[in-house]
Amino acid sequence: MEMLLGAFEMVNPNNGMPTWTHPDGRGDDWDDLSHWTKLAKTLDAAGFDFLFFADTYGYPTLEGRVPDETIAHGIQFPALDPMLMIAALAAQTTSLGFVVTSPTVAERPYGTARRFATLDRLTGGRIGWNIVTGSSQATTDALFGLESAAPGAHDSRYDAADEFVELCLRFWEQSWEDDAEVRDRARNVYADPTKVRPVSFDGVHHRGHGVFAVPPTPQRTPVLFQAGTSDRGRAFAARNAEAVFIQGQSIPQAAKVVADVRARAVAAGRPADDIAVISGATIIVAPTSEEAHARRAELDALYALDDAAVMFAGFTGVDLTREDPDTLLEDVVLPAGGAQGQTLLDRYRAQGSVRVRDVLDGFRGRGIRGFLVTGSPVEVADELETIARETGLAGFMLEPTFGGLGCFTDFCELVVPILRERGLLADAPGPTLRERMHPGGGPRLASTHPAAALRAHA
Repeated sequence: MEMLLGAFEMVNPNNGMPTWTHPDGRGDDWDDLSHWTKLAKTLDAAGFDFLFFADTYGYPTLEGRVPDETIAHGIQFPALDPMLMIAALAAQTTSLGFVVTSPTVAERPYGTARRFATLDRLTGGRIGWNIVTGSSQATTDALFGLESAAPGAHDSRYDAADEFVELCLRFWEQSWEDDAEVRDRARNVYADPTKVRPVSFDGVHHRGHGVFAVPPTPQRTPVLFQAGTSDRGRAFAARNAEAVFIQGQSIPQAAKVVADVRARAVAAGRPADDIAVISGATIIVAPTSEEAHARRAELDALYALDDAAVMFAGFTGVDLTREDPDTLLEDVVLPAGGAQGQTLLDRYRAQGSVRVRDVLDGFRGRGIRGFLVTGSPVEVADELETIARETGLAGFMLEPTFGGLGCFTDFCELVVPILRERGLLADAPGPTLRERMHPGGGPRLASTHPAAALRAHA
């Protein structure tokens, strides 16, 4: 068994709950390119598979207004566009992959396809796309002048996303034949016109016609990630995803999700292992268990209930600050059109009769994080190995703690050597991100992926 390793980041002062004021936070350097370069080089040297940038155009709001906590405490605000850093980070690394979140709402298929194809070429095939239908959607809709969510909007956004992704795939896979780009100076032929053809697609939500202007890149299609674990989100993943990111918070819960993703892949005509399931994990490791648990207590003390309520509202559109703390979550009236963050609400509802006070307290401590792992280097390695074996997870995505580089450097120095000694990390991963994610395959989409039928030679 070999496990994949990624790092989860956002380009803002905090990652999740506010920690930017802590000495080990990143309040002073989150907007400094050298901070991200150091992180990328650290992960690259340790053999991490990818650096994952979550991103959203939105930020937490309550009934259309920006709460003071959002601005004062830096809750997903302010933020920079991570996509604009990728080429610079790739130039400072040799094998680390980069996964960037880009929404199917507020973007257009051709522009998205062009940007990711450009990055795939500039990084030598080390790029992935985390496909989201939206985040902090009420804010995003207002910023972009989009129509407000209508009843059933959660599922309809996925319907539109299916078309969005298909059109991108047609641009990447269908427009150019593999040998169309010849660069023949003697004949003054850059590309063979007989091997470049227009794409034509007319859907209910998206349409596009014309030749894709970017020649074939190392992977053609970026590695397709997806993070929504609602029922509709999993159906979307079964059709499109090559990797699914979850926030596993217990072994039984994560194992259930892994089994469901695999079953849905098979139902969609794909092998069960076509989709790698990766869980978030917040890891605090120190030379001794006592030191690690002291650091965990220090981190937990930074989290405030009011900040948790604001952040919860930003993800779901549900303002729990106006509810009686003893109200059951199932009795909370959702906004018109339903909740934005269906995945997050589903997580708490699956726990049974949960009250508002329990939701906020749990969210304060865990937010949208995955497994919490704390201990000495051997204890952490043991726990990660146990989780992976008992759940079927393909690997873990490390989430920041205080916000600075410390949690990553500690893991790289203290835990990675143990995992490598146990044979849990690949010794010679492939040159492209897809070959790292699915060892033994090639740089292109697997022949079992539905989009393989779109290829120019098919």
